[in-house]
Amino acid sequence: MLYQLPLPSKYNDLTEAELRDGILNLKRQLGTRLVILGHHYQQDEVVQFADFTGDSLKLSQLAAAQTRAEFIVFCGVHFMAESADILTSERQQVLLPDLSAGCSMADMAHIDQLEEAWPLLTDMAGGKLVPITYVNSSAAVKAFVGRHGGACCTSSNARLVLEWALDGAAPGNGTSGNRVLFLPDQHLGRNTAHALGWPLESMLVYDPKKPDGGLRPDELATARFFLWRGHCSVHQLFNEQHVEAIRALDEPYRILCHPECRWEVCQAADEVGSTEFIIQAVEQSPAGSHWAIGTEIHLVHRLAAGNPDKQIRSLAGIQCLCTTMYRIDMKHLYWTLEQLAEGNVVNRVTVDAETRRDAVTALDRMLHLAPTQPIAAR
Repeated sequence: MLYQLPLPSKYNDLTEAELRDGILNLKRQLGTRLVILGHHYQQDEVVQFADFTGDSLKLSQLAAAQTRAEFIVFCGVHFMAESADILTSERQQVLLPDLSAGCSMADMAHIDQLEEAWPLLTDMAGGKLVPITYVNSSAAVKAFVGRHGGACCTSSNARLVLEWALDGAAPGNGTSGNRVLFLPDQHLGRNTAHALGWPLESMLVYDPKKPDGGLRPDELATARFFLWRGHCSVHQLFNEQHVEAIRALDEPYRILCHPECRWEVCQAADEVGSTEFIIQAVEQSPAGSHWAIGTEIHLVHRLAAGNPDKQIRSLAGIQCLCTTMYRIDMKHLYWTLEQLAEGNVVNRVTVDAETRRDAVTALDRMLHLAPTQPIAAR
């Protein structure tokens, strides 16, 4: 994880109103030279200044579309800013207000680990192995996947990308056909593959911290998917007890989960889908609907505030928030914009030309397979 130096003390002395007014004035001053992107998991005090909000897929598309902006300030986490730099032109500059806003899931799949694992896994696969990386991964991992014929995916289009990678292989048609390495989130890989009809027996978990990934030769006969041992620290907090507690309530709650949640939780939910799918499902539901949502708490609160005619709560009784994205606050956004207005580019996120070339191949495949889909609906 990168380290953010402490801000000058003057920013700590500003009131919330002074920060808000200052940011708005700087946005007006920078005009069309600036675009601010805000992820759905970002806290309200920051996302209020975003020109566009979305999940990682939508923001990747929006970043690529900002051809006029000179500066793209990404209020998200580091891998998102890297993707934006890859997809935008060389004249554009991507800035992350706090460099320490990383992603623990992305850190669970280091490029050195992947390069070490690949020869072993291709040998184990005994045929064509297609690497698929969740967009929550470093640019170096995306580039590796692009070089080896794979693609990125998001939770919005994971089904389409897996179908593309399998290239016609389907449950029950034998062991011929492509196999898939899915990283770094084992839960998204497992939930998506199972929704496509594949049994759990066809999925093996590769642990980069164990010899040979912790895999045994006798397991390989039924293996179709190698799932990297990684997870989202937010979504893994939800468990079956949370589901049981909701089911015990008198109110008719429907449980809606993100596919980064554990398989057991997703199996017990009524619907499973991406952040964009969750938003659409809630907003399009009738007045009086009851929803218990298994995803990041800032998004849940924002959905509740925007849909006062519905009963919306978190699936869990604990605060499930993305602590790394929370590092971006109004003080860091104010500082970033003030520096830009003074002609200083701070916290620029850049990807070298070789990595960019190969990573854009994987990202282009992701963007081509872009429709928002549920993982499963019941």
